[in-house]
Amino acid sequence: MMNEAVAVVEEAEIDRLPIDLLAHIFYMIPSFTDLAQASAVCRRWKLGVKLSYGRREKLRLAGCKMDDDATVRIVRYAHALKELDIPRSRWACQITDRGLSGISSAKCIGNLKFISLWGMTGITDSGIVQLVSRSSSLRHLNIGGTFITDDSLFAIAKSCPQLKTIGLWCCRHVTPAGLIVLVGKCPKLKSINVWGSRIPPYCITDLINIRPGLEIKS
Repeated sequence: MMNEAVAVVEEAEIDRLPIDLLAHIFYMIPSFTDLAQASAVCRRWKLGVKLSYGRREKLRLAGCKMDDDATVRIVRYAHALKELDIPRSRWACQITDRGLSGISSAKCIGNLKFISLWGMTGITDSGIVQLVSRSSSLRHLNIGGTFITDDSLFAIAKSCPQLKTIGLWCCRHVTPAGLIVLVGKCPKLKSINVWGSRIPPYCITDLINIRPGLEIKS
C-alpha cells in the first residue's frame, strides 16, 4: 500500500509580520511602479501598500507614468502628506483639471505646504481654483509653465494667506492686475518668479511699492 503524499504549504516569513511592520517596509520603497506590483500580490500586501501611503509626508511623482485616477488614489491614501510634487514629464504623470478636482477633496489638502505642478499643460484655472480653495496652509506653490490666468491668482490671494513663494514662470496669460491683487493679499509673500511672463516693467515697480522686501525674478 502506497502512502499518499501530502503537500504542506508553509506561510512565507514576510506574511507573518504584523501589518504595521509590513506597511513600514513598503514605506521604504521609493518606486511607485514597484509598489503597484506589490499591491497586486495579495489582499494583505495591498492593504500594506495602502497604509504605507498614509505615512508619507512627501510625494514626488517625477518619472511615474500615472493618470488622473492613479494620482488621486495615491494622494487620498496619503493622509499625512505635506509636499506634493507633480512635475512635467513627456512619458510620466499627466494630470488634468479632473485630477486636481479629485485631489482637492483629499483629507490631506488642508495640510499641504508645498505644491508643484510645473509644466502641467493639461490644467487650467478650473482645476487650480478648486485645488487652492482648500489649501489654506500652503506656503510654496509652483504653477509655472501652465496656462492659468488672473482667475487663479485671485483664488490664491483669497485662499492662501500663508503663501511665501510662487512660481509663475512663463505663465503668459497673467496680467499686472492679477499680480497686484496676489501681492496685496498675501502678506507673507517673499518671492515671486515671473520670468518669461508678459509683465511690463511698471508692474515690477508697483509690486515692489506694495511690498518693498519682495524678491521678483523677472
